[in-house]
Amino acid sequence: MNKLKSVYCRVFQTCFKIAIPVLPYRKPETISSLDKLPDVLKKEQCSRVLLVTDAGIIKVGLHLPIIEALTNAGYQVSVYDKTQVNPTVENVEEAVKLYHENGCQGIIALGGGSSMDCAKGVGIRVVRKRTPLSKMKGVLKVLHKLPVLIAIPTTAGTGSECTLAAVISDPTNKTKYAIEDFCLIPKYALLDARMTTSLPPFLTATTGMDALTHAIEAYIGRSTTKDTREASLQAISLIYENLFEAYHHGDDLKARENMAHAAYLAGWAFSKSYVGYVHALAHALGGRYGVAHGYANAILLPVVLRGYGTKVYPALKDCAVAAGLADVTTDERIAAIRMIESIEEMNNVFDIGSSIEEIQVEDIPELCHHASKEANPLYPVPVLFDEKELERFYLDIVKKESVVWSPVRSKKSFKAKETTLIPERP
Repeated sequence: MNKLKSVYCRVFQTCFKIAIPVLPYRKPETISSLDKLPDVLKKEQCSRVLLVTDAGIIKVGLHLPIIEALTNAGYQVSVYDKTQVNPTVENVEEAVKLYHENGCQGIIALGGGSSMDCAKGVGIRVVRKRTPLSKMKGVLKVLHKLPVLIAIPTTAGTGSECTLAAVISDPTNKTKYAIEDFCLIPKYALLDARMTTSLPPFLTATTGMDALTHAIEAYIGRSTTKDTREASLQAISLIYENLFEAYHHGDDLKARENMAHAAYLAGWAFSKSYVGYVHALAHALGGRYGVAHGYANAILLPVVLRGYGTKVYPALKDCAVAAGLADVTTDERIAAIRMIESIEEMNNVFDIGSSIEEIQVEDIPELCHHASKEANPLYPVPVLFDEKELERFYLDIVKKESVVWSPVRSKKSFKAKETTLIPERP
């Protein structure tokens, strides 16, 4: 990146960092059980609510206990279940229509980040009837209080239950953009581990890696605070202690509960400290090809961390200590490399791989344009890259035919010291 643009980005980011203490960040009020949901609606005086979810949730019946509890308590529930993996403008508009047709007074988001982003989009359009979503992308464009929003995550990864962002896709021009405003933070987050036990292993893995990406990008950036650093490291520790167990034993409520807490902590951390190029690059892939966000993050994370070079070694050493991969006496470089390799190891164990087959080389310049536009100057990344410099990260994850070898730790625990050499999935 040229010097003038680099200075502009850093000045912009510094201004935001200075403003952090006075900005109206808040944490959602947490609810520990579905049983308390009717009491929350009574408190908020919401007799009619819109439940925003997706077909997968409907198929496994996760919505049924909610509808039963609320209807038995006298509440009217309308259901929108067409949310796509990358929620679209059309999804939001369809759900808004249902909201108005049924005289709804509040919104419940049930699912992963997709359902929560869609629900936030609905809230935006309820209070900003005349403004299309595309006009509100970026920071602080909504500026209106949303109807009461209750987020019920069924995955442990996105952290959307406590973030100020909604990410929406527009298939007409193959783009994906973020809308960020403090009013988008849900008023309530219902964290009930029972809601995540039916999540399939692969989705458990990719959403868990999404949470890990949030925690690491929030920690290595230049706009951290004492609170966000502590939250990020705690999230990393919980993920390394519990993701493997949740992946192999989905009915382990303790592991699921700890992963839900990790996702919440990581989501809160990046709401204040922001993310980085991993997210920007992943969003471009989601908009262009519909690639699932957590999956893209998992593959891009070690590649981008290597690209940052020695600049992130001190922060990655802290992450490695939190993950149980190093201690305070470990050499900085060794600890950082262990951290990056452990991410690749997890991707291998979870069968995520190291490449994304949808990427077309001829699309890379356009993908980098969108990624750079999202990240610069907003994201306080440790090292600045321009569009051309970002191309190497996509080139590194283009589908390859060769087999790459890397050390993988014992499957008993990611903290295990024993290593075995096995080939990564091509």
